[in-house]
Amino acid sequence: MFSSQTPAVGNIKLANGVLMPEVGLGTWKAHEGGMLAEAVKAAIDLGYRHIDCAQMYDNQPEIGKALKESSVPREDLFIVSKLFENRHRPELVAGALDQILSELQLEYLDLLLVHWPFAIKPEHGYEDPSGAEDLDNVPIMDTWRAMEALADTGKVRAIGVSNFNAAILKKMLPQCRIRPAVNQVEVHPYNPEHELVAYCQRNNIAVTGYCPLGGVRVNVLGDSLIQSIAAAHGCSPAQVLISWQTARGIAAIPKSTNPERLKQNLQSIVLALDEMHAIGQIATRQRKVDPSRNLPELAWVFHEKEAECPLI
Repeated sequence: MFSSQTPAVGNIKLANGVLMPEVGLGTWKAHEGGMLAEAVKAAIDLGYRHIDCAQMYDNQPEIGKALKESSVPREDLFIVSKLFENRHRPELVAGALDQILSELQLEYLDLLLVHWPFAIKPEHGYEDPSGAEDLDNVPIMDTWRAMEALADTGKVRAIGVSNFNAAILKKMLPQCRIRPAVNQVEVHPYNPEHELVAYCQRNNIAVTGYCPLGGVRVNVLGDSLIQSIAAAHGCSPAQVLISWQTARGIAAIPKSTNPERLKQNLQSIVLALDEMHAIGQIATRQRKVDPSRNLPELAWVFHEKEAECPLI
């Protein structure tokens, strides 16, 4: 029995009025083991309505199969995908969306994000750039204007960005006809993004936090404070982390293919203000995803104070 639980999943209203469920299912690397389609169907049966996808994850056909087999009406689902970096050239954006829709067997997306603020050359596959020669000099606003054009077609209900820092957004927003509805970034207590979240929320940009449970090299689940709060509430550490995130007004997209954990992750708990504050004050700083580890030329993506943000 878990204490202080509120199983109903709330929504975050995007700038254009579209409602985004505050807890969704992450699918990055979820196809490992061949259980993704079953996990997606199980998640939908449990009440998940927000499914986070991406071209880069190379698993959208499996997800599309699960969506097709679901008895839940399409209009009750919130399906997200992302434009891969090798499709940033404006003339490639519409075709990329058509490919996404074909893979997912959908007529429209609820949200399409620009996955990263940098571009790589079109001939590059779905893998990280290995050197500066893989990068493509495509201004962010050129890509974004093509995204705005997609919003006019009805094939996407909302458009947004992912892994964009405040320096990029500050240069970008004055040039937008349609502002990003969402910024999806890594958020957990070891990477809380206090300043970026505050900036986005002040500018009516909703935030989705990926890797809310940490992951490899980022053992937030094993943090002593998180463990003690979980014990006090009689719940899992994952529920503490997800609830801390949604209490900040941030959507969370934890990944799991385990039915019991899928169920637990959907059940929030009510954290006390002192617990919220204590989690927000955790001093450890670790980031799971950082392209500059392999490519120094991309240090500006997450380290804008040390590396100058390029022209937008």
